[in-house]
Amino acid sequence: MRPVDPLDRPIWTALTTRQSQFARGGPRALAFRADVEPFAAAATEDQADLEALAALAIPGDFLLLIQAAASPPLPGLQLVTEAVGVQMVATAPVKGTRPEGIIALGDADVPEMIALAELTKPGPFRQATHKLGQFWGLRRDGRLVAMAGERLKVPGMTELSGVCTHPDWRGHGFARQLSAFVASLICARGETPFLHAYADNAGAIGLYEQLGFTIRREMAVQAFARAAP
Repeated sequence: MRPVDPLDRPIWTALTTRQSQFARGGPRALAFRADVEPFAAAATEDQADLEALAALAIPGDFLLLIQAAASPPLPGLQLVTEAVGVQMVATAPVKGTRPEGIIALGDADVPEMIALAELTKPGPFRQATHKLGQFWGLRRDGRLVAMAGERLKVPGMTELSGVCTHPDWRGHGFARQLSAFVASLICARGETPFLHAYADNAGAIGLYEQLGFTIRREMAVQAFARAAP
């Protein structure tokens, strides 16, 4: 049987390697702590593993799967959303300069980071998401208007994520500047940046291609949740 590329199952890879400290679950299925991310994965598609994955669902929350092959149904859970994504990998070192006024974001910035993410929808962002890797931001008129940072970490690679700009401040090139800067820091550590985007987000994909990322493959994005009582 052909071995599975670790990037085909980035959530499982992250939770069993560099980000195991954020994991909950067991050998059959793992999920990030609920305060960190809703991401989850089963060890295999065996029924026992799928049942273990379904057992990790928290009432009122959801499990988000991002992997090359779509998951079979999870026992007792409903598929609430599904979409096609793309996984992109930098094929050469990304060059980026430090944007003027950029700041490292931390615990004190979490309320603003969550508010910006909820407004712009770059992907799930929770109370402890920023602990997955360093996030950076730009402030204008005293408020956080753009950010980007690191999320999934697998051996030799780190994901660029959380790239977003407040609608009032789009058109200033903030997403490009922050993405290039964060990716360049990943490269400077000797790692390769990768990222995920929705397949229909042509604007984002085009931006990342200009920075030196290429599409590696399509990815299945699925959210499962327990049915409301």
